[in-house]
Amino acid sequence: MPVENNQPLLKVDNLFKTYPGRWTLLNRLRGTPRLRLTALDDVSLALNSNEVLGLVGESGSGKTTTARCIVRLETPDSGHITFDGNDVLAADPARLRQIRRDVQMIFQDPYSSLNPRMSIRVAISEPAIVHGLIDPGDAEALVRELLDRVGLPYSVADLRPRALSGGQRQRVAIARALALKPRVIIADEAVSALDVSIQAQILNLFGELIRDLGLGMIFIAHQLSVIAQLSDRVAIMYLGRIVETGPTAAVFNNPHHPYTAALLEAHPSLEVDKEQEPALTGEIPSPYAVPKGCRFNTRCRFAEPRCYEIDPAPAEVSRSHYAWCHVLPDLVAHGR
Repeated sequence: MPVENNQPLLKVDNLFKTYPGRWTLLNRLRGTPRLRLTALDDVSLALNSNEVLGLVGESGSGKTTTARCIVRLETPDSGHITFDGNDVLAADPARLRQIRRDVQMIFQDPYSSLNPRMSIRVAISEPAIVHGLIDPGDAEALVRELLDRVGLPYSVADLRPRALSGGQRQRVAIARALALKPRVIIADEAVSALDVSIQAQILNLFGELIRDLGLGMIFIAHQLSVIAQLSDRVAIMYLGRIVETGPTAAVFNNPHHPYTAALLEAHPSLEVDKEQEPALTGEIPSPYAVPKGCRFNTRCRFAEPRCYEIDPAPAEVSRSHYAWCHVLPDLVAHGR
């Protein structure tokens, strides 16, 4: 993906990641190689400070794998990841420790990411103590400050995670991440398991943190309304690849990839046209057998013969707005 001239805080270039499939008896008898699952295929993105990049796509599109590769929970097959000019994949243990402190990840289920046997006080303060950011005697002041920042009373400090609601646990997870004074937060479906009213509160909290602390954020979600509310830029992923990216308003108001357009058409609306055809039909293809050419050709209503043979290159459809499509950019440009 082309990036801006200014040096981004976080940069991912040409990331590939596959996983080996099961070795079956039929493979052995036929002597055929084990199939490989394509999780990421030439993924590139960039993130600046004080910016939110939204990652959108169906389950299995590669959003979480991208995040896990950035924080080195997964090792990509090839590609480059740089943070503040440093090569993440080549980092030695000491440098990787610093990068992981600077790039914090918040997961979908805070109950599973928080140790159920730890009090909230210990869950928040322990990472800062381990990384040498505070002395144990300063833990109380840190916990009080962070609980206040995420909108929780100090009275929860001695409780266990099971005593809190889902929204409260997610606030604790955010406080724990902030304890390490990160520069980037990766939120992986961080509000999808919460009620709508709680989602709004957490989104407002994220907005305040980005504004007040100058954080960069990669926000992963499948809810377009959530992405539209929080993100400055958006990247649409399909079957391991980014298919459209640009400023959120530009992409959502004027999509140039059929998949993006279909996601927007499928978004719930109070104005329901009962005769309208479904925006998306069929299932996402198997990542063990990615279609030749454009990977969306099996579900695309605009597909032409070239779409089944030639992998589309990115087209800049407006300033910093790119789409990987042979057909739709031309149709939109000609008002068709």
